Amino acid sequence: MTYECILWEVEDGVGLLTFNRARVLNALDVRTIEELSDAVSDVERGAARVLVLTGAGDKAFVAGADIAAMTAMSPTEARRFAELAHRVLERLERLPVPTIAAVNGFALGGGCELALACDLVYASERARFGQPEVNLGLIPGFGGSQRLPRRIGAMRALEMILTGDSIDAARAREIGLALEVLPAERLLPYARDQARKIAAKGPVAVAQAKRIVHAGAGAALDAANELERQAFSAVFATEDAREGMKAFLEKRAARFRGA
Repeated sequence: MTYECILWEVEDGVGLLTFNRARVLNALDVRTIEELSDAVSDVERGAARVLVLTGAGDKAFVAGADIAAMTAMSPTEARRFAELAHRVLERLERLPVPTIAAVNGFALGGGCELALACDLVYASERARFGQPEVNLGLIPGFGGSQRLPRRIGAMRALEMILTGDSIDAARAREIGLALEVLPAERLLPYARDQARKIAAKGPVAVAQAKRIVHAGAGAALDAANELERQAFSAVFATEDAREGMKAFLEKRAARFRGA
């Protein structure tokens, strides 16, 4: 498929999705979100074992939703726009493979919400995160009001949402919004190295580990531990588990097949 708003490639089990609207700081419009949806569909069909997302150019990951497109929206059209974004970000979040946001610049509004829907977030030294919608008389519309408190706590999330202030990469790491902060030229290589490392592991085990961490986060501890016990026993039925343990005993690299 030919894309207008993203670049999409897969190499060695790692999918790389680049938002490619640098002239508007990679802002999200309907077409961009639909193309993201198509790439997510590829991953759902097994195209990649890990997905990395980043932005084109040296200024922005995704600077937010496309305000120029939003100014003409009626309340009904705004609802449809939000519903589209929510559906796609929920699918991104629920992918059975890990997702990595390589935040190379502005991650504001919809861009911050996109990063929040990813499992791991790495940032360049020039990255900035924020939910500045109140500056426009708006509120977060792509899940930011719900995912941000779950990531950094309700009080810090409210401060960011109510003031509209953005934070730099160092502060994002300090409060748990980013894992690592790297020089700009090292960000994408680092994210891809982490992705390749994960892609080399047992795919079934990786998928189960991701699933139980997310599912258990909203459950009582005893129920969450039961999810772990169920998944732990289930992976023993896989060929990957047998191969992994055999390879360990034979002191060789495992050859995982995802079965």
